[in-house]
Formats: sequence, C-alpha cells, structure tokens
Amino acid sequence: MCGTAVIVCGIRIILSSTLNPNFISPLPLPEQQTLFSVDDIKAVLRRRGPDSLGCKKILLRSGFSSLCGGEQDVFAFVKDEDSDEGEACRMGGGGGGKEFTGELQFIGATLQLRGINPIVQPLMDVSGNILVYNGEIFGGIQMSSDSNDTEILMQHLGLCYSHISSTHNEIHTSGERQSSVPELLSRIKGPWALIYWQSSSKKLWFGRDALGRRSLLVHWPTKEDPRFLLSSVSPLASVNESSDTGGIAKIDFWEELPCGIYSLSIGASGTDEELIGEVLKHDWTDPKLNELITWERTSIQPKPNDLLASRQKVHSRKEDSRLTPSILMESKLASTDCLLTSLPHRVMIALQESIMRRTSLNAIYQATSVDYTIKCNAPIAVLFSGGIDSMILAALLNKCMDAKYEIDLLNVSFDGPCAPDRISARAGVKELQKIAPSRRWKLVEIDADLLKLTSETKHVMSLINPASTYMDLNIGIALWLAASGDGLLQDETGNDDTCDHVKYKSAARILLVGSGADEQCAGYGRHRTKYRNGSWLALNDEMKLDMQRIWKRNLGRDDRCIADNGKEVSILR
Repeated sequence: MCGTAVIVCGIRIILSSTLNPNFISPLPLPEQQTLFSVDDIKAVLRRRGPDSLGCKKILLRSGFSSLCGGEQDVFAFVKDEDSDEGEACRMGGGGGGKEFTGELQFIGATLQLRGINPIVQPLMDVSGNILVYNGEIFGGIQMSSDSNDTEILMQHLGLCYSHISSTHNEIHTSGERQSSVPELLSRIKGPWALIYWQSSSKKLWFGRDALGRRSLLVHWPTKEDPRFLLSSVSPLASVNESSDTGGIAKIDFWEELPCGIYSLSIGASGTDEELIGEVLKHDWTDPKLNELITWERTSIQPKPNDLLASRQKVHSRKEDSRLTPSILMESKLASTDCLLTSLPHRVMIALQESIMRRTSLNAIYQATSVDYTIKCNAPIAVLFSGGIDSMILAALLNKCMDAKYEIDLLNVSFDGPCAPDRISARAGVKELQKIAPSRRWKLVEIDADLLKLTSETKHVMSLINPASTYMDLNIGIALWLAASGDGLLQDETGNDDTCDHVKYKSAARILLVGSGADEQCAGYGRHRTKYRNGSWLALNDEMKLDMQRIWKRNLGRDDRCIADNGKEVSILR
C-alpha cells in the first residue's frame, strides 16, 4: 500500500464537456492562502507508506522554440526535492531565460511488499517520465515473483507511444509493439491508482482501476484554492467537527475520482505566457472491463440446473490438501467433471486463486526488522467478524499458506465480550481449529468505547472524507481499529472466556477483507425485498446499482481507513 499525490499550480485547468460542462477554471495565482500545505499532505501519506517518502517537482514555462519553427511550446525543469538537484528537460526547444509559471509536485510514500530491493517513489526514468503508483499487478503484465510492481510498470509505461490516436503498428527499437497508456492500464489485473507524467507528450496521466479498489481523491480548482490536486487521502484540515449540531461538518473540497483513466494535456495558450491544461477521460480498451462496470449479464434468471447444482454438496478430491498453483490449474482443466464445473465450486476456485495470488505466489519484501520466522510468524491477517465471508477467507487462506505460519484474526468490539461479532468470532475460531488443528489461529480482540474515542474519531473523519454520514464514520472507525491489530490475545493456557489475556499487536502487513460480498451475493435485506416484489429482474437492477456505486460508497473509504495503519488491504471480490 502506498500514498500518492500530485499538486498542480499555475496552470488553467479545462475539463472536457463529458466530465463537467459547467466547470469554470479560476485564474491561477502565484501566491494564495490555501486550506492546507504540502507538508500536511506528506504527513497523511507517510502513514500509508512508512518505508519511504519522496518528492519530485516539475517546473514549467511557455516560450518560442526555434526547433519547432518558432512555435510556442512548453519547457520543463525537473527537480528532486530530496537532493536539491535539478535536471533541465527540453520539451520542444529552448525557451530562453523566462521564469517558470507552472508547477507539478509529485509525492510518493511507500509500503513495500514486493521486490528484493527497496525503492523510493516517485520513480523517474532517463526520459524524464515520473510515476507514483499504489497497487498490485496480479496479471496482464508479466512479472516474476521477486519483481516490484512499480518498477515493472514504469518500464512498460516508458514504451508507450505519446498519442493515443496513433495506429497500433508502431514498433519500439527493442522490437516490441508499443501500446498507448490506456491500453496498458486496461491490461492490469489487480487494484491500482496511479499518477504518471509522460514527458514526451506533456501529459499527466492519472486514474484508478475499474472497480475503484484503491483510493484517489481529486480537487478541481476553485476560487478558494486554484490548485489541481490528486491525493490518496485527505489531510485533517479538510474536515472539522460541528459544535452546533454535534454532527459531521464537511468542507466541500475533495471528491472521489470516478473509476477510469484520465489525462491532463499541458500546452501554451498561444496568445500569452499562460499554461493551459485540458482534462480528458479515456475509455477502457478491454471489452471485459466494460462488461464488468456496466454489470451486463448474459443471464439474469438462473436456469433450473444452476439452482439444483447450488444446493448440491460439492466434493473435491483435493479439498483437504494445501492449495498450490498446479492444483488450481488441474481444477480448471477438469471441465468434464460436472461436480467441478458447478457454480459453487467455480466461485470457490476463483476465491482460492485470488488469495493465492495475494499470498504464496509472490515473495513478500521484508522492509522492517521483523523476523517472521522467530518474533512474528503471522505475515497475513484477516479482518474477522466470524461471519460467513470472513470465515471463508480464513479457511481458504489456510489452504494457501504453509502450516508453519500463524494467522492473525482481527476482531473489533464496542461492547466487549457481549458483542455479536465477538461471540461469533470466538465460535468461528473453534471451527477453524477443528478443520486446521496444526495451524495456530490467533484471535486478536480489539476493544473500544466509542464515547472515549475523541481524537481518534476526528482522525477517522478525515480518512472517510469525502464520505460524511454516521454510518461511514462508524464503519470507518471499526476498520481503522481492526487494521491497527492492537488488542489482546487469549492466553493459550486458558480454554474459556474467563482466561487471562495478553497484550498483542499484529505485525502482519497484508490484511484480507471480504468487502463487496453482500453487493455481489445479494446479502442485504433490501435484496430479498426487491426479489419478492419484482423477481429476478428487480433483484438484478438492485445489484447493478450496488456494483456501479461501490467505488464511491465503500471501497475508497475502506482503503483509506485500513491503509492509514501502514497496511496493505487485499479486497477479495
């Protein structure tokens, strides 16, 4: 999990008519009082990426280029904020000695989980391209188990051609066919949010995956703050608590960036020295992504055979063995076995493969001094309520990990041992111990009193922003506390609720979360109501609504609350 941000100053922003036809860009002012500073953004990003923090700045100016026939062009100076060193990058010509009028400041905080060597974001290549990336690549781009996602993506982005209108026949000097940036990003399988400066085209690319599993907030320029801002999370100054109503008063500053790929093309105005930036949204080039986000299903009403198969108890000859990639492939190829092709089994195989990709298939980079073989033997934890979704994740994780590793189960209660989630969690652990007695399951009991969480509540309010309801706040606090992993562990010598507990803080950097299960499997009461009133068609419409707004209502908020503890959230959906 990483924290990413870019701050764009001194550039007049224009939005395409498809984004906001009524948007009027304010005049960019060189000096103006702002709601929060760059240091405020760095502070909140550092909580997401505790391993390193970097900053690079591009200074821009307009001028006339002798190499372009005397046409007005844009020139840049790239400065590494950490070393005070700079490199002039010509983009179209000379430009003379005029002062810089535009500025792009990139900030990256890293929680490193993959790769054998530490990296510091933002990354910059020899061509002057700059990348800050928050995400994982589980497919679509070839990676080895010891590769780092950001480094591999940077290499592929560097091969992308500058203009998306180009034909697809351009060949790089290495002999590899070049892609456009939207083509490349559409291939990535996994959660991501990204900010990328493409030096050759003078474009700032940004966006988030089609489901919105990684947070990216946007501030479009206003008279109060004419900067164009992108950030993984909001600084505390973006919200405050209303003393009049006792509720949440939100400063209307940030928006959740809708899922998709965007570009900000920077150029000279042609009449003066003003810099203009036009924002466009680009289509996904993978048809499957378009089917996913539009929730267009080939069959809305299940066939009788599907309903019958869903009631059958599915047995697999491999179900009691530890899952491996070869077993996954064997199960996929066994298409002639009617039991192995039933819908429940296919769903379980997909979940198993998803967990495998997030755990055993990739080497986990040890960026801290924690020794997982001695001091801590639980590299992965589950946000655990004891409900069916978290129980399934824990049981499948057991199949994907060697038995020598412990598994932390993080459970939050605001009502001590009497809370339903605490009762179900304790019962769930006993069930897990029955199916995997050789595994050490550690139920981390995290108790809290909402009335005493004054400073914590204000902090979580900034994390859920721009969400602002009490439900958002309550969910956010629960997720934030659970992700901290700071609670009590039952003494192994005890066997009942009265046994002693010892303080424990989970050092697991990867957290498995079952977000989206109710939306995808019709788990809410309103889904039953829709089905009763309008059968399968009405149920489908309700689920479609859920899936098309889950990026805004759930996933971005959950990512911000969990990652604030320096944890990697893996949402299994």
